[in-house]
Amino acid sequence: MQFNLLVILGPTASGKTRVGVQVARALDGEIISADSRQVYRGMDIGTGKDLEEYGSVPYHLIDFVNPGYEFNLFEFQRRFIEAFNVIQARGRLPILVGGTGMYLDAVLRGYELLEVPENPRLRKELATLPLDTLAERLKRVSPRLHNTTDLLDRERLTRAIEIAEFSGERGQHTPPLPDLKPVVFGIKWKRNFLRQRITQRLKDRLNRGLIEEVERLYRAGVSFETLEFYGLEYRFVAKYLRGELNKNDMFQKLNSAIHQFAKKQETWFRRMEREGIVINWVDGSRDPAAIILEKLRGMFEKS
Repeated sequence: MQFNLLVILGPTASGKTRVGVQVARALDGEIISADSRQVYRGMDIGTGKDLEEYGSVPYHLIDFVNPGYEFNLFEFQRRFIEAFNVIQARGRLPILVGGTGMYLDAVLRGYELLEVPENPRLRKELATLPLDTLAERLKRVSPRLHNTTDLLDRERLTRAIEIAEFSGERGQHTPPLPDLKPVVFGIKWKRNFLRQRITQRLKDRLNRGLIEEVERLYRAGVSFETLEFYGLEYRFVAKYLRGELNKNDMFQKLNSAIHQFAKKQETWFRRMEREGIVINWVDGSRDPAAIILEKLRGMFEKS
């Protein structure tokens, strides 16, 4: 093979999971998820795990930590390496599927990451400062801040500042990435079709029990404050359950926020292309799995 990693990416509601599974069946592959929320147990409908779609196709980095656990980019990269090596040892093809841009970028551009230890002295200093001051401090040291939810919570703000201001060699480095030869496909829809898919999928998730899922998580001990940091669906449903939004407003605001999120994902993918990652875009409305397989066959014939 000319490649040892197949990547299928796309914005939310683009259908990349289904495409990934179809391609995996055809190529004897296994899925590695590049989704920052699907790692959490019990968060199924809101994260779109769609586990029933996988059937006999093995998957990795889905459903393996409890809500409240601080899963991060460092751990994702380390676990990706483990999964990649396991799949290759079985003689199968690793297929990375997802829409979390930074996770994809960390693999494709080989981020060198350092796990930052806690700094008790800094934490003591930050504990006396108001939230607004902490937010401004983080913006100064991390002007390309990618996760603005860090600005809403003291604990996350403190940790983000701790990471941004870290200097020294005491942290643990991620192991080096394997020698990757990736080929990357992106699922693309016309904007109006993607908007329709997002809205319909949200309606489907609510009908399948999204609100009840959030209620179960809350009864299991996951606070509303914590739920707000597990993505838009959990944030807005938590506001509804707290009585801050009525059901119609919750739907309208959540739907609008997901549309905005999809635009941000597409912006991130364009940035990846500017930085040298070749993404072969496939029309989501035209049997993308078949098109991907045909393009791969073309690559084999040329080699």
